[in-house]
Amino acid sequence: MLSSVEILMLAAIQGISEFLPVSSAAHLILVSKYYAFVNQNLLIDICLHLGSLLAIIVYFRNDLFHFIRNKSFLLKILIGTIPIIPVGYIIYQTGLIVQLRNLETIGWMSLIFGILLYFSDKSKVIKKIDTGFTSGSAIFIGFFQVLALIPGVSRSGITITAGRMLGYNRLDSTKISFFLSIPTLAAASVMGVFNIYKEGSGELNFLAIVAVLFSFIFSYITIALFFNFIKKFSLNIFIIYRIILSLFILGIVYL
Repeated sequence: MLSSVEILMLAAIQGISEFLPVSSAAHLILVSKYYAFVNQNLLIDICLHLGSLLAIIVYFRNDLFHFIRNKSFLLKILIGTIPIIPVGYIIYQTGLIVQLRNLETIGWMSLIFGILLYFSDKSKVIKKIDTGFTSGSAIFIGFFQVLALIPGVSRSGITITAGRMLGYNRLDSTKISFFLSIPTLAAASVMGVFNIYKEGSGELNFLAIVAVLFSFIFSYITIALFFNFIKKFSLNIFIIYRIILSLFILGIVYL
């Protein structure tokens, strides 16, 4: 039987980890395997992502209104999103995404890209989002974002990594990461809504609403706290966490 308590737990994990550089997909899959949640699947994942999408739209509502006037910046964000949409569609439709959803993949990806985040965070700051965010920068970060389709990589983590590699400071890299997440999460959410419609299950529809609501709440709080944190501190705490988590997961896999 489907449980709203399970949805609440998954929404908390999604909302907290989606915008932190620690991979929400990895945590959702890991916790679901440990607790044997019966309703953890791609459809619920997408509903949880819809809640995160609504949270970021509400949080950045003023910036989004500004983008309507600043069509150049909006165009660059859309350009940066182009690579992930066709690749994401292909791996979902072919079922490759399901094959990637395993602990071994999560463990290695969390470790490798956690280390990459560490080295990228050492980059010197040479650009600003207001004056130095070009179409080339958007495409570069957009191609890195494609890697986030692999569980354990972290969409937030890989895009912040790419931003730091280009010379943006942590705050601007995070802003770019969050702005890029809007069209990406929107595309995933549209797919999720379509799947819900095809499913036609009243229980599933109710749980989807619950997932969206609680994911929104947890996501909004996390975004606000993370922005305050990133203004004052480095990313080391997240890097250390990723390494510890990856070693724990790989220990489960190989020992």
